[in-house]
Amino acid sequence: MKPETEKKLILPPKGARVLCAVSGGADSMCLLALLRGTGDYEIAAAHFEHGIRGAESLRDCAFVEAYCRERGIPCFTGHADVPSLAGETGQGLEEAARRLRYAFLEKTAEEEGFDFIATAHNADDNAETVLLNLARGTGPKGLCGIPPRRGRIVRPLLFFSRAEIMEYLAASGTPHVEDSTNELDDHSRNRIRHAVTPVLRELNPAFADAVARSGRLLRRDEDCLDALAEDFIAAHFDGESLPAAELLKLHEAVSTRVVRKLLPRSAEEKHVDAALALCRGTERSFLDLPGARLCCERGRLYFTQEEAAAFPETELPIGGSVVWKEAGLVIRARTASPGEEIHSPFKTYRLKYESIIGKLSVSSPRPGESYRPAGRGCGKTLKSLFAEARFTRREKLCTPVLRDGSGIVLVHPFGADERCACGAGERAILIEIENTGK
Repeated sequence: MKPETEKKLILPPKGARVLCAVSGGADSMCLLALLRGTGDYEIAAAHFEHGIRGAESLRDCAFVEAYCRERGIPCFTGHADVPSLAGETGQGLEEAARRLRYAFLEKTAEEEGFDFIATAHNADDNAETVLLNLARGTGPKGLCGIPPRRGRIVRPLLFFSRAEIMEYLAASGTPHVEDSTNELDDHSRNRIRHAVTPVLRELNPAFADAVARSGRLLRRDEDCLDALAEDFIAAHFDGESLPAAELLKLHEAVSTRVVRKLLPRSAEEKHVDAALALCRGTERSFLDLPGARLCCERGRLYFTQEEAAAFPETELPIGGSVVWKEAGLVIRARTASPGEEIHSPFKTYRLKYESIIGKLSVSSPRPGESYRPAGRGCGKTLKSLFAEARFTRREKLCTPVLRDGSGIVLVHPFGADERCACGAGERAILIEIENTGK
């Protein structure tokens, strides 16, 4: 690789354990080969098979497994029926696939002790993302594009063009597979890739680099404004309210960020504007927003979460699921064989099959309930567990409690009851809890 190209790499610290997200396509195979070639990292591959493209999807998984096996690279695989799961949750296919893939990567990295997750996003991906965000009417944050790092996720190839990636694959003899859906125009990103960016490259051959440069400049300004908003919150937010007059004195670029940070993630620009308008009133007033209720009185703007309704007791059949929309959860139950390995991106609990009496059900907590969490050696009231975890009222009401004919078998996220704890080699019922967001 050319020295000027090597300078574009965004690398984690030497000696780190890095889990590479590998689809088998050109970008991810370049990523895996490059990081492995440095000799500076302990590398493993992670491949998530979405169940979207049938035989071609299985081919990609087999290709990645074979490539890694031949070179002694550890390889972790995950599988899901994304079309079915998207139908259950009402999400689009692409969004469901992305969410499940990242959940799988995070879970694998956590369980296997990896320091970083490397994904193969490149400069062209970044430019397409910015154009998509622009078409949807984004603010400065959306125009920053894909961040080079986010938590443990790092994107070493973010400043590489697709042309540079293909050049590296050809020079190094690294194989890859092609995703046939990349040639279709049935997704917004593909339409931009095939019809929009070629025109922009005619105007500026270095279009992707120009977008990346603009993103870096915008991200610098965004970080400054974000820090000002955080400083204001740290100095004035008492845990439930802000001084309305002080908030309105801020530049609008900062005040809108303050409000957005304290509202649910689903808040839109119109909700932020309405919250600031509330501060300008002279009478006690309320504003109901999705997931929150705001109140302005005596010179302060109060932020409270929208009250959640208790979830009624609902049967959870073995082999079936319960969708709890208000909590943003899908809860599933199925049997597992002794010794079965779990490859699931969701939070999974094992319950001893023989310990379950009658039917399983799920609901919100009931007043005065208690159980004996496995491994604690003592009984705990749910009230005390919620207090230890500092749960809000909404979080308490949205806590799944699973019961059988004899009482509580599981409280998420605190674990199974000790009478249902499943030992190694015992037949189990698996409870999978997927957080879909609201």
